[in-house]
Amino acid sequence: MKRSFVRIGFAALAVLLSSSWEACADVRMPAIFGDHMVLQRDIKIPVWGWADAGEDVKVAFGDKSAKTKADANGRWRVDLEKTAAKSAPQVLTVAGKNTIKFEDVLVGDVWICSGQSNMAMPVGSCINAEAEVKVADLPQLRHFKVRNTMLPAPASDVNGNWEVASPATVSGWTAVGFFFGRDLQKHLNIPIGLINTSWGGTRVEAWISREVLAILPGTEGDLKQLGGMGESFNKQQEEFKNNTESFLVEYRKLEALETDEAHLKKYSDPALDDSSWKEIDTPANWESLGHPGLDGEVWYRRTVDIPAAWAGKDLMLELGPIDEIDTSYFNGEKVGGMGTIKPLETRFWNMPRHYTVPGKLVKEGKAVVAMRIVDQMGQGGPWGGEAKNMFLAPAGAKDDPQSRISMAGKWRHYVAFELPVKPGDPSNPNTASVLYNGMINGLIPYGIKGGIWYQGESNAGNAYEYRVRFPAMINDWRARWKQGDFPFFWVQLANFMKPPENPENTSWPVVRESQNKTLALPNTGTALAIDIGDAKDIHPKNKQEVGRRLALAAEKVAYGESLVYAGPTYKSMAVEGGAVRIRFDNVGGGLESKGGELKQFAIAGEDKNFVWAKAKIDGDSVVVQADAVKAPVAVRYAWANNPESCSLYNKEGLPGNPFRTDDWPVVTQPSEK
Repeated sequence: MKRSFVRIGFAALAVLLSSSWEACADVRMPAIFGDHMVLQRDIKIPVWGWADAGEDVKVAFGDKSAKTKADANGRWRVDLEKTAAKSAPQVLTVAGKNTIKFEDVLVGDVWICSGQSNMAMPVGSCINAEAEVKVADLPQLRHFKVRNTMLPAPASDVNGNWEVASPATVSGWTAVGFFFGRDLQKHLNIPIGLINTSWGGTRVEAWISREVLAILPGTEGDLKQLGGMGESFNKQQEEFKNNTESFLVEYRKLEALETDEAHLKKYSDPALDDSSWKEIDTPANWESLGHPGLDGEVWYRRTVDIPAAWAGKDLMLELGPIDEIDTSYFNGEKVGGMGTIKPLETRFWNMPRHYTVPGKLVKEGKAVVAMRIVDQMGQGGPWGGEAKNMFLAPAGAKDDPQSRISMAGKWRHYVAFELPVKPGDPSNPNTASVLYNGMINGLIPYGIKGGIWYQGESNAGNAYEYRVRFPAMINDWRARWKQGDFPFFWVQLANFMKPPENPENTSWPVVRESQNKTLALPNTGTALAIDIGDAKDIHPKNKQEVGRRLALAAEKVAYGESLVYAGPTYKSMAVEGGAVRIRFDNVGGGLESKGGELKQFAIAGEDKNFVWAKAKIDGDSVVVQADAVKAPVAVRYAWANNPESCSLYNKEGLPGNPFRTDDWPVVTQPSEK
C-alpha cells in the first residue's frame, strides 16, 4: 500500500502556504460543487457556501431558485425544491456580489465510495483494464475524487473535481465505484455520480467523528492520539512548513522541467550519445538497484532493431506499471504518458502503460525508446509488473509472443534531477477521526442516495471490536447527513493469504463476522468477495464482479426490486444424531456446489476442536458430519483468512456467506473481566 502517505504532504502544503478564503469577499462554493457534477434527485437539494456577512445570495437551477443571506460568519445555505432525474445538462448559478456558473450539471443518484486501498484501487489496475477503458464512453456517469487529507478538526471543505466517464478519464477512478456505478446507470437509465473518498491502509477509526468515538468502548488510546495531535499540531505543522520551503525551491525546478522543451528534447533525442549511462534492470524499482531514497527525474533509454516487416505499421509499446509519472518517446516523438507533477497527479503509479506508436514513425533499423520517469515519494521506476508484459509489437499481433521485441531487461539510465529528502509530515492517516475531519465532513450535506464501503483489512488487529465501530461509523455519517437511514453497502473481505491445511482461528473471518453483524442496521447489504480474492495479493483484480454484486444489493435494498442479491446465509442449525443440519436464507433457486463436493465445512464437539467435515446438500439445507466427531455441537463454514475452496452457492451464482454456529471466544475478542 505504497501510496498511503504520498499526497498528504502536498495537500497540507496547499493549505499551509496559501492565503485563507476569508480574505476574499466573493461568493465561494465548496469544491464538491463543480462542472459535470451530479445532483441528487427526489430530495431537496442542499446548496451552500460562503460570502460576506449579510450578503444576498441567489441560487438558480432550471426552474428552481432560492434566495438567502449569509449569516454573521459568512455562511449561507439554501435547499432547492426536489427534482426528478435529468440526463440533459443544465446550469447551476450562484449569484452574490459575483456570479458562479456550474456547467453540464445532471440530476440522478449520488453514491459515496469510501474505505481503504481496495476502494481506492483504480480501474487501470483491474483485470481486462485496457478493454474496460476503451468502452468507457459513459457521459451519464460522473466521478469526484476527494484528495487525501487528514486534519485534527473537521474541515468545511475538501479538495477535488468532477470528471465525466470516458476512455481518457476512468483509468484513475475507483474501480469498485466505477463498476458499481456503471451497472446501476445501465440498469436505471439515470445519471450516477460517484464521490470517491478513500485512502489506502486506513482503519475505520480514522473515518469516525471524535464525538462518536468518545462514546465507544476501548477508544481511549485512539482519542489520546488525536488529542496529542491537536495540542501539538500547529507547532508541528509550522516546523513542517519551515523545513519545506527549501525543499519547495527544488521541487518547483522539477515542476518546470515537465514543460521545458529543450530539456525534454535533449534526453529523448535518438541522436543523444548515451554510451556513458549506466545500465539498469527492468522491471524493478531503482531503489533496489543502487539508488536508495532517490526521488526526482530519471531517464531510461533503449535501442531496438525494427524488422523491415514492421515498417509503416502501428506498434504497441507495453511498458508495464511505472511509478509514478512517465512520458514515453519513440525516436524522439512522444507516444504516451500518465500523470503530471504540476498539478500533482500520481494515481497511475501502479497502472500498466499501453502506448501506440504511429506507423509514420516506424522505420526499419535502429530505433530509440525513451522513458522520462518522475517519482516524488517511495519507490520509483518501471516496476510492479512481469517481464513478459513489457514488449514492443505490431498492433495487430501484440498477443503473439513470437511477434514481440521484449522491453524487459537492460536499459541505460541517467538521473537528470534529484530532489532533496522531503520533510516528513508529522501526521498519521490512522489517527482517530482525521479522515472524517479531512475527507467526509466537508462533503456534508451534499445530497446523496447512499454509500458503498470496502475496508476492514487494516482492522484485522481489532477484528472483534469492528462489530461496534463499523456500525457506529455508518450511524455517525447518517446522523450528520440528516438524510435518514440512507442505503449503505459494503464488500466483505476477500479471500487472501495461504489457504489453511486444517481449520483455523484467525482474524479475517472475525472481521467478516463483524461485517455480517452490521447487517442488523436498516437499509444495509453486503457483497461477498470470498471466492474472487487472490492468495498472494491483498488487492484482488476482479473488481468487476465486486461492483456487480454491490449493484445487486443496491437494486434490492435501495431500489426495492424483487431479486436475489446475496448467497446462502446461515439461518439455523439442528443436531440430528451424529450430524448437523444447517438451514439457510437467500437460497434463491436452490443450493448448489461449484467444483465438486462441498468444502470448507468444519465441525466440533464439546471439546471445541474443529475438524474438516463432509457436507452434502439436502434440499434447501446442508447436512454436515465427521467420523471423528460423534456428538457435534458446532459448525463453521469458510472460517479462514483464505477459504479458497469454498464451494457453496445458490443457483443465482452467489457464494455462501461464511458463518459459525458457536459463540466461543475468537481471536481479538477481549477477555471477560
